[in-house]
Amino acid sequence: MARKTIPARAPANGGLPSKEQILEFLNSAPGKAGKREIARAFGVSGGAKIALKRVLAEMAEEGSLAGDKKHLREKGKLAPVTPLEITGRDDDGDLIAKPLQWEESDGKRPLVRIIAARGERNAEYGIGDHILARLQKLPRGSGAASYEATPVKKLPREKRRLLGIFRASKRGGGTIEPIDRKELKSWSILPGDMGGADDGDLVRFQLVRSGRFATPRAEIVESLGNPDDQRKISLIAIHAHGIPEDFPESVLQECETLTPPTMDGRTDLRSLPLLTIDPIDARDHDDAVHATPDPDAKNSGGFVVTVAIADVAQYIRPGSKLDREAQLRGNSVYFPDRVVPMLPEKISNDLCSLRELEERPCLAVRMVFDKHGEKRSHAFVRAMMKSAAKLSYQEAQAAIDGNPSEKCAPLMERALLPLWAAYRAVATARNKRGPLDLDLPERRIVLDDQGRVARVVTPERLEAHRLIEEFMIQANVAAAETLEEKRLPLVYRIHDQPSPEKLKGLRDFLETLDMKIPHAGALKPEAFNRVLEQAKDLPVPDLISEVILRSQSQAEYNPKNIGHFGLNLVRYAHFTSPIRRYADLIVHRALIRALNLGPDGLTDEEIPRLATVAKAISDTERRAMSAERETTDRLIAAHLADRVGTTFHARVAGVTRSGLFVKLKDTGADGYIPISSLGNDYYHHVEAAHALVGARSGAGYRLGDTVEVRLLEAIPSAGALRFEMLTEPSRGNFGAGVPRNRDNSGKRKYGKFRGQRR
Repeated sequence: MARKTIPARAPANGGLPSKEQILEFLNSAPGKAGKREIARAFGVSGGAKIALKRVLAEMAEEGSLAGDKKHLREKGKLAPVTPLEITGRDDDGDLIAKPLQWEESDGKRPLVRIIAARGERNAEYGIGDHILARLQKLPRGSGAASYEATPVKKLPREKRRLLGIFRASKRGGGTIEPIDRKELKSWSILPGDMGGADDGDLVRFQLVRSGRFATPRAEIVESLGNPDDQRKISLIAIHAHGIPEDFPESVLQECETLTPPTMDGRTDLRSLPLLTIDPIDARDHDDAVHATPDPDAKNSGGFVVTVAIADVAQYIRPGSKLDREAQLRGNSVYFPDRVVPMLPEKISNDLCSLRELEERPCLAVRMVFDKHGEKRSHAFVRAMMKSAAKLSYQEAQAAIDGNPSEKCAPLMERALLPLWAAYRAVATARNKRGPLDLDLPERRIVLDDQGRVARVVTPERLEAHRLIEEFMIQANVAAAETLEEKRLPLVYRIHDQPSPEKLKGLRDFLETLDMKIPHAGALKPEAFNRVLEQAKDLPVPDLISEVILRSQSQAEYNPKNIGHFGLNLVRYAHFTSPIRRYADLIVHRALIRALNLGPDGLTDEEIPRLATVAKAISDTERRAMSAERETTDRLIAAHLADRVGTTFHARVAGVTRSGLFVKLKDTGADGYIPISSLGNDYYHHVEAAHALVGARSGAGYRLGDTVEVRLLEAIPSAGALRFEMLTEPSRGNFGAGVPRNRDNSGKRKYGKFRGQRR
C-alpha cells in the first residue's frame, strides 16, 4: 500500500515554515516525522536547514515541541489512536480516561472523555479497563477533557490497581510498601510525587517514566487515609479492584424522575399473603413467596407456589443512564460494614424493595407442583403485590418449630404452614434430582457500634434457608424454560463439570483415603454425593467437602447453554434478584418481550450484545467475590493484630510447595506457615495426598489435619497472618511417590541430615 504523502506548504518567514505550520504538519503526518520530513515537506534546503534547526530548538524550549530530531511531535499531543486507562467518571456519568503511556516531561496527563461508538454502549467498559481508542481533540473551553475518544477494543486489564502503604522519609519523599501479599518490591517516591499523603497512609499509585528507557518510579495518585482504621478497611478492596462506589449526579437526578406504576395491565396479587423471608439485617427485599394446596381435583395433594420478584425493569429502561450504570457495576458488592449497590438507594431500598404492607410492582411466576414435588406447569404475570409480612429466616423457622412470634401467629394457617408443606414436596423432587450436596459453613463478621470486629460467627443453616433457595431455583428454571419455548435469546447461568485435570487430582487424593469416584460413564453430581456421604464417618468430613469444592468449575453467565452441573439442571437462568444482579434484569426484560408484558422488554439492540454483556457481568461477579473475601481477611487480621503470641486451634486448609495454609477454628481466619519453619526435617510436597511429608521421618501434615498454632505476625492492610506450627507431624498413608532423604536436586543424601533449607 502506497504511503500517504503530505502536500507541501507555502514557506513563510523567508523560506521557513511558521511554528503553527510545523505543528499542523506534525499532527497530520501519517507516520513518524522529524527534521528531514519537515524540510522536505516545506522545500527547505541548503543553508535554510540551519535556520529550521534553530526554529525547532526554540519550539522545544518554549514547550510546544517534544521528541528527537527523527521523531518530533507537538508536546502533550496524543496520537490519533492511543491506549487509555479509564480512571473515573464526570458529573454526567461519562467515562473519563487518561493515556497509559505518557512522558513526564510533557506535564500533566490530559483527560479524555469516552463516547460510545455507533451501535454500542459504554457500559461494556468500566473503571480500571484499558482500551485502545480513536481520539479527537476538543476545542479550548470544552471542559476538563482535552479529547473525546471512541473505543476500538478492550485491552487486557490489570487484575488489581496499585495500592500500598506510604512510608515518609525525613529527607522528603519516601517509599511505598505494596499491600498485595504477592508483591515483594517497594517503590521510591520523590518529594514532588507524594500527592499530599502522610506517613502510614494507604495510597493509590501509578508507575511513571521520565524517559523511554528510564527505570519506572511510583507517583501517588490518591491518598485513602489510615489503613489500620477498621471502619475503612473495605475501601482498600473497593479501590484495589476499581469497584464503582459513588453514583454520578446525572444518574441520581434520573432517579428523581421515577414514579410508581399504576394497575394498568397488571394482575392484582395484593390480596395474596406473599411473604418476604430474608436475613435479619436485610435492607432490600426483591423476592416474596406464597403457597397453597392446588384446588384442582386432578392434582390431589399438589401445590400452587407463587414467587414474586421486584419489577426492576419498570424503572431501569434500556439505554438510560441508570441502565448504563447498572451494567457497569454488574452486581452489588456486600462488605461487613457497607454495601456497594448496583442500583441507587431510592430504587433498591424504596421503589423496588418489596416492603411490608406496601404496594409494589412485581414480575411473578405461578408454578403448579404435584404431590411428589414435580413441576407440572408455570405461568408468568406482571402484577401488583403487597407483602403480608417481612420475616427473618430465624423468625420463620421458629414459627414452624412451634414458637411463632406475635407477627407469625396469624400467618401460620394461611401462609407459613402451606409454604412448608409445598417445600417438603419440592424437596423430595430435589433429592431425586440429586444436585451437588455441598453445605459448607460460611463465616459472618459481626461489627460493634464503632465499626470494628466484635466477633465472627457461623450462622446456623436452617430449613427456612433451603426453602427459599429451592423456590428461587424453581423460578429460575421456569424463566429459562419459558424463554427457550419462545425462542428468545437469553443469558444462562451455566456451570461446567470439573476439568479432567482437577478430577485426576481429586481421584489421587481420595485414593489415599481408600475412597474413589468412577472413571467410566458420564459424571453426575450424585458421584460426589456418595463420597460426601462416606466422608461423614471420617474424623474431618469438612476436608472432603472442601477438596470436592476446589475440584469444581466456576459458574458463569453465557448466552450459550451447557446446563448447570452443580444443580444437575439442563437449563438455568438467574431471574430472582434483579435489584442486585444485572443478569436477572436481562432475563426480566426477555420475559417481558417474549410474553408481551409491556414496552420495556429486551430491545433489538441488546440481543447482539448478550455475549459481551455476559462476559462483563461474569467478570464483575468474580471481582466482587475477590473484594469481599479480601475484606473479610483484612478485618479479621485487624481483629487479631493485638493477639500476636496467642495459641489457636486450627485446621490445615491448604498445602503448597512453600508451606501450609491454616484456618482458625474460632474465627475462620486464614493464615500461613512457611515450610522453612516446620522443624528439623526436609519436607516434600506430595501433591496427590495434599500433604507435606518429611524426607527423614516419613511424618507429615495433610490437608484437614487438626493442629495447634501460634500467631507470629498480623498485617491488617494485606489481610495476612503468619503462624508457627506447634503440633508434631503425624504418620499416615501419603500414597506413592514420597521421596526419602533427598535434597532439592533429587539426589539421595548421605551423612548427617541438614534440615529444611531456609
